[in-house]
Amino acid sequence: MAEITKSYEARDVEKKWYAAWLEAKAFAGKAEPGQETYTIVIPPPNVTGILHMGHVLNNALQDAMIRRARLEGKAACWIPGTDHAGIATQTMVEKHLKKSEGKTRYDLGREEFLKRVWSWRDEKGDIILNQLKQLGCSCDWDRTHFTMDAGYSRAVLNSFVKLFDQGLIYRGKRMVNWCPASLTALSDEEVEMRPTKGFIYKLRYELVEPTTTKDADGNVVPMTHIVLETTRPETIAADVAVAVHPNDERYKHIVGKKVWRPLGERVQIPIIADEAVDPAFAAGALKVTPAHDKVDFEIGQRHGLPVIDALNADGTLNEFAGPEIAGMDRFAGRKKAAEVLKERGALLEEKAYENNVGYSQRAGVPIEPRLTQQWWLKYPRVEEAKAVVRDGLIQMHPERWTKVYLNWLENIQDWCISRQLWWGHRIPVWYKKGLDRETLTTADLNDPAKIHVSLDGPADPQNWEQENDVLDTWASSWLWPFATLGWPEAAEMEKSGFKSFYPTTTLATGADIIFFWVARMIMAGLEFAKPGAPVEQRIPFKHVYFNGIVRDKQGRKMSKTLGNSPDPLDLIAKYGADGLRFGLLQIAPLGQDVKFDEDRIESGKNFCNKVWNACRFRQMSGEMSDNCSLAAILSRVDAKQLDDDDHALLGALLDTMKTLERGFAEFEFAGATQRLYSFFWNDFCDWYVEVAKARLQDANAKAHVLAIQDLVIREFLLMFEPFAPFITEELWHLLGYGAEKSLLQDTRIETSEGFVSALAKIGATLDQSAAERVAGLKTFTSLARQLKAEQSVAQKRDVKFLALADAANWAVLESNSSKIARLVGAASVERTTSEPALPAIVTPYGTLYLDTGVKVDAAAEKARLTKELEAITKHVSGTEARLANVAFTSKAPAAVLDGARKQLAEQQAKRAELERLLKAL
Repeated sequence: MAEITKSYEARDVEKKWYAAWLEAKAFAGKAEPGQETYTIVIPPPNVTGILHMGHVLNNALQDAMIRRARLEGKAACWIPGTDHAGIATQTMVEKHLKKSEGKTRYDLGREEFLKRVWSWRDEKGDIILNQLKQLGCSCDWDRTHFTMDAGYSRAVLNSFVKLFDQGLIYRGKRMVNWCPASLTALSDEEVEMRPTKGFIYKLRYELVEPTTTKDADGNVVPMTHIVLETTRPETIAADVAVAVHPNDERYKHIVGKKVWRPLGERVQIPIIADEAVDPAFAAGALKVTPAHDKVDFEIGQRHGLPVIDALNADGTLNEFAGPEIAGMDRFAGRKKAAEVLKERGALLEEKAYENNVGYSQRAGVPIEPRLTQQWWLKYPRVEEAKAVVRDGLIQMHPERWTKVYLNWLENIQDWCISRQLWWGHRIPVWYKKGLDRETLTTADLNDPAKIHVSLDGPADPQNWEQENDVLDTWASSWLWPFATLGWPEAAEMEKSGFKSFYPTTTLATGADIIFFWVARMIMAGLEFAKPGAPVEQRIPFKHVYFNGIVRDKQGRKMSKTLGNSPDPLDLIAKYGADGLRFGLLQIAPLGQDVKFDEDRIESGKNFCNKVWNACRFRQMSGEMSDNCSLAAILSRVDAKQLDDDDHALLGALLDTMKTLERGFAEFEFAGATQRLYSFFWNDFCDWYVEVAKARLQDANAKAHVLAIQDLVIREFLLMFEPFAPFITEELWHLLGYGAEKSLLQDTRIETSEGFVSALAKIGATLDQSAAERVAGLKTFTSLARQLKAEQSVAQKRDVKFLALADAANWAVLESNSSKIARLVGAASVERTTSEPALPAIVTPYGTLYLDTGVKVDAAAEKARLTKELEAITKHVSGTEARLANVAFTSKAPAAVLDGARKQLAEQQAKRAELERLLKAL
């Protein structure tokens, strides 16, 4: 086998192995009869997207899960793909068209424009998928899907037709988020709230019939007007009422009366009472403009009010805005309206005001609530979608998101599924030529002589006109878990292994799309997948893991605008893909946001280097024997030669196995990666490799020690592979763990139970007390080094340690004295029965004194011990308080209580010894 080089060159290794994996079709999702499957569908990134830190976190998690599944012998299938991202892609292409040719899509026409979009997709569409390959993602790339591919598009349109035929899809004029720049309805997900500075205008609306009211002192005074506030005076001409709360004593006597509208045509509008009004906001009166506010629209519906739309689709003001501002841009109109109101004496005050305003995520302009004709979907399977999560058939991690999900489904509203775009799935509805689409009734929509709905269109297309709108992007991605497996075409489903790989196993995504995507996929799966089958076969996935958002050190969301988002490809070039993945996952607790710190990514790289160097040291320490299987390695382990250090190391390895098993089962990846780190760096490298150096000089023990190291490295590489696949594959082969043409993933990872059984077959039973003794020696060694450092002799190796210990403790120290002396850098470790006037430290094995050959500075030693006594006294007080707290002792498990009591006893003993040492000084 090849020699492990002095340094690890990540770039070369990554390039070599990814090519080898692809050539070997290592990521192909294939299931043998009866084989357990594990399926993940990638949350499809936008086709125009590029890799950012959120993608890195999400995909590193998915890759870890899918690679672990392969090691466990499951038929693992990770399905990749991209989303056509209707508005994002169309906006991008339109900007490019404007910049490069000075044209709009209307200049080209629909057909030619769509050719341009497809050209853009062909050029840019695979960028992010290729970047995911650089990250090491082990997707089955032969299964790559695009939501506008012919087969997938047919699935999307098929779902529309099915739902329409069931009466779940209808057309109606309702309030939507409207983008005046892109000229389309938007989903809530495509609207971002931004704090925006503007003005709030205090206005007077004159009563048609003045009346009286009582002032604060109970005096009757004239009432000539109502005072209200608005941020949008440009819409006043579309006011159709003024609303007050029905229980507001200030206004009860004028409900039913009228006021003059102060802008536009001078007309009378009614004063109405509605519970939607907040009496505490402003003066407790609300101008009702149904065409320009969702709450106002709902008030208008309850009271049968007319609707006046003062805005054009592009955000300019139309003739209904009044002659004073008609034709102006909405913001210029706002300023002009304020001036007119001031001239008329209707503007009482104009003051600076900041509030959250919805902006179009893609176009970057404020959206407008707008009444438009749209296609709407009544969600299917809502009650089933609640039940499968409530009953645990689908589990959410963290579990707290279950309540959020269920609350949303309790208050679910119909989904606006149409978009006024050209790029997307064109709605499969045709209108008979000559129909007035604005006046179509429900009966018309169900009349096949007027409306045709099908996959392939009418037989006489010359007599029909197809709907111009396309479907919301989410109306395609909600089918993702089964449409990527060939649905609804039987032949494609058979080819894709639908029966084996659906339901999928785990979905990893962000909680910000729990409603827009996760909930909708659940409903779609229940509606369309495996009709008539038990519910557990129709759900789209069994687990949903919500990863956190990657933020900067200040807690801000990463963005190009803030300049706080590093380019993942730069990080891969600098630290290696494994370093980036491992470093990031170490700081990503379940469901919590991640505060990105490049130092932790560097730590990931350093850990990879540590693993590389440790494996190189093993190769240099002795001949590499047969490592091709666990059994082959164990045959070289001599159970009779297992000493305390062997037992402690194998015990720590077993604990690490259990931690990872629990981590993958409970989606606690940060804890899993941290345990891997501490095991390999501390238990293996810093302790075992060091203490084993002397045994390697013993011809009788050498083969056994090398076998233990080979065993531990093998099991560690198997556990490490899901997080760092490149370096583990390289070392796996360099150390001879796999056959020449096999891959690491072809080996089955041992379970913790299986590992114990394998040890038992060679007569090895792990000694827990040995692990405890070694833990004590580690602490002893660490304290000895600390004492040397405090006396400024850390580098001196001719110092002597004296231990004041009882017989049992000295027996442990004496049997390990040469090892301890070598590890701490001392000439010897000897026993003393006196209390010498030397610097001292309290250890688990008694008090340790340091003889440097230099006279002790009593004052300095007293100060040091006093500081240490203060610290331990603080710890004792804290532990005593915890054990005195009934809230803790009544709920804590017995093992935790026993541990706390043992800790207190140890702390009290240490405090007593420190007090004795101070007294001696």
